Amino acid sequence: MHRQRLPDDAVLIIGAGLAGLYLALNLKPRKAVVLAAKPVSEGAASAWAQGGVAAALAAGDSPQAHAADTVRVGAGLVDPAIAQMIAEDGPGLVRNLASLGVPFDRDAAGEFVLSREAAHSAARVARVSGDLAGKSIMEVLVARAKAADWIELAEGKALDLLTDAQGGVAGVLAATEDGLTEFTAGEVVIASGGVGGLYAVTTNPPSSRGDGLAMAARAGAVIGEAEFVQFHPTAMDIGRDPAPLATEALRGDGALLVDADGARLVDHAEGELAPRDIVARAVHRAKAAGRQPYLDARHAIGEAFPDRFPTVFSACMSAGIDPRRDLIPVAPAAHYHMGGVRVDAQGAASLPGLSVCGEAACTGAHGGNRLASNSLLEAIVFARRIAERLKDSDAVSRTAQSAEAPPRLPRADLAQLREAMARHAGVERTASGLAGLLDEMNAMEARTGGANPLIAARLIAASALIREESRGAHARADHPETHAEARRSAMTLAEARNAAARAA
Repeated sequence: MHRQRLPDDAVLIIGAGLAGLYLALNLKPRKAVVLAAKPVSEGAASAWAQGGVAAALAAGDSPQAHAADTVRVGAGLVDPAIAQMIAEDGPGLVRNLASLGVPFDRDAAGEFVLSREAAHSAARVARVSGDLAGKSIMEVLVARAKAADWIELAEGKALDLLTDAQGGVAGVLAATEDGLTEFTAGEVVIASGGVGGLYAVTTNPPSSRGDGLAMAARAGAVIGEAEFVQFHPTAMDIGRDPAPLATEALRGDGALLVDADGARLVDHAEGELAPRDIVARAVHRAKAAGRQPYLDARHAIGEAFPDRFPTVFSACMSAGIDPRRDLIPVAPAAHYHMGGVRVDAQGAASLPGLSVCGEAACTGAHGGNRLASNSLLEAIVFARRIAERLKDSDAVSRTAQSAEAPPRLPRADLAQLREAMARHAGVERTASGLAGLLDEMNAMEARTGGANPLIAARLIAASALIREESRGAHARADHPETHAEARRSAMTLAEARNAAARAA
């Protein structure tokens, strides 16, 4: 076991995606140590984001309208103050990204070219070359981080949080090229991404298995809205893992969801631009009924496809599909976790010394159903707010207690878990299915120990079992009604284990 004590004024950041790097860049003059599971130049899940960043940048739009859309879509669980906060901060932070060198699409007058995505009342998504926003933003932030003398980039896979005798977070246990290493720090920020890799069909990197969520829960942090997993309705159904994403901007530009006979799949006033949970259920139910869902972009986009959506076009062509002439087979896929480690308006978690931002956090911005392209916005807003809070705070020295590495989940068990999560904690759930899922997890944990993916999956399943209603992305086939009172959820790992025991 190696121990690396960071300077008292250093902030240890777990994750080198958009949230982690933007936080690090804004921490100056405090030192930032960014711990990434692979070389930063290889990118992160943020680089996979096709849509862009939502912000009220257009004439006639406003942060108030953006916040109202966010609240409306969130199924009664969005914190209105948080929605207003991110909407107000958004335009300035998009312009800040542009000033750093992100080449957002512009018109001849130099104004942002904005797209409209699902459930937005206006076009307000700033994009890069149609579907390359995430990739372009990450390229710029990685270059900036490498050039910043206050940022140290370290390679290692975070396994568990270190705590002190008072229950505060005092560092991270990580697997590095030198073996197990304890990084001790007075301030730790989790920016490690989401949970999509817990599902058999996902648009996320397979490594996105809720490690940050599990580490924080094991340390005793409060977890919020874990049951709310957003399924993207148009992952390409071509048998790949992860499934290539057919960005929502395609539907924003007029592409339609149909079956093989051309019959429309979405029966809603907003059509293909209805909230994602509604569209995902329509696609899921069609597929379950034997009607293969397709995305038809032939007429809306046609010959312009290669230039307007190069990433999607390349994925289609690699599968032998020419979207200018062919239908694109699609299916819902685990895409984004609205839940996570519960934090306040400044990104602080319930444990001293721990902050969380990005997809690993539950901020109150998304509620039960994320508004399209609000994820990158939320990430930079909370990264900036954490940085400002920590810059103004005194350095803290904590004495970490030693920890043992959690067990790893064998490959066969991980495959079993992913299939079970897709079957029982997917687009539609039931009490019997969730209880059976928790039973499977209990047996798996008894055999292999409490690996991080099992802990993260347990939190999702237990929260889904407790919420006996359908709300937003959480659809219970046995409880299709929505309760009159919207209740935000909060749970510790001990409470999740109790829920599993009651179900058994």
